[in-house]
Amino acid sequence: MAIVLSIQHLPKMTLNPIAVLNEPRKTRVPYELKQGQSRVFHQLPSGLNMEVIVQKSVKEKNPESRKDPPLVFVHGSYHSAWCWAEHWLPFFSNSGFDCFALSLLGQGESDTPSGTVAGSLQTHAGDVADFIKRNLSLPPVLLGHSFGGLIIQYYLANMRNELHYGAALICSVPPSGNSGLVWRYLFSKPIAAFKVTRSLAAKAFQTSLSLCRETFFSATMEDNLVLRYQELMKESSRVPLFDLRKLNESLPVPKMTACSTEILVLGAKDDFIVDAEGLNETGRFYNVTPICIEGVAHDMMLDCSWGEGANVILSWLNGLNR
Repeated sequence: MAIVLSIQHLPKMTLNPIAVLNEPRKTRVPYELKQGQSRVFHQLPSGLNMEVIVQKSVKEKNPESRKDPPLVFVHGSYHSAWCWAEHWLPFFSNSGFDCFALSLLGQGESDTPSGTVAGSLQTHAGDVADFIKRNLSLPPVLLGHSFGGLIIQYYLANMRNELHYGAALICSVPPSGNSGLVWRYLFSKPIAAFKVTRSLAAKAFQTSLSLCRETFFSATMEDNLVLRYQELMKESSRVPLFDLRKLNESLPVPKMTACSTEILVLGAKDDFIVDAEGLNETGRFYNVTPICIEGVAHDMMLDCSWGEGANVILSWLNGLNR
């Protein structure tokens, strides 16, 4: 069973392989950065560049105190680094953490590889690992949303020589993938199954404001915000993250080997994509009790009550190894 939370309220590092590039924008609706944020590019071994939105801690740090781990954010389908930059990067940098939001290949301002999809579970996890290995001097905490959570799960299970402090899986696709979610919807909520398929597979969320809201956001989200995020999502993904058929052949993700990585499994009560059983599956897989927040939808980091999930994660971060 998930713990349900009701809404009551709303070391400085050097990035050697990263360079700021004056490239033409790849998206027709560019995301304008907030104060304190910078857009840089990490060059992967393939030669392709991966967009990173950076926001460093604004807190003065005592050299004698324990250094907080850097936070690395990984988005899901139809999103890119901007989805974290809107609210959560400012929130966590104000709380003392250096923040790095990645745009996976083929998404946002990152380069697009040849082929019809952006990559595989293996290649995306490898790109995340390359960024961490070459740029961060401290083991990070990884935060992944939706399919980004699945990428982090693969990273944790397979990048055994990589150091990581912890991981937060946010409205994450469970270890077995999304096929179980689809079948449960077909049998228990056929209308919802049709809407999800139409919204995501047929990309109808891009043209229907009401369907975009129902898929990603709370019913109370203002039209102007839904429209703004809809326009950004339209431009965020030039090619699909995965070939879903090949993805399902590589699942479930393996179990983590014995390690001290702390895992937070966080879900949203009003999630239209990942159901309660999907959330509980992820919790069982990592032997943790998931937390489910009421009154929040799938895009927890952008939703009206974005602060609810952020505060749960901050409390968890502050309790790591203390």
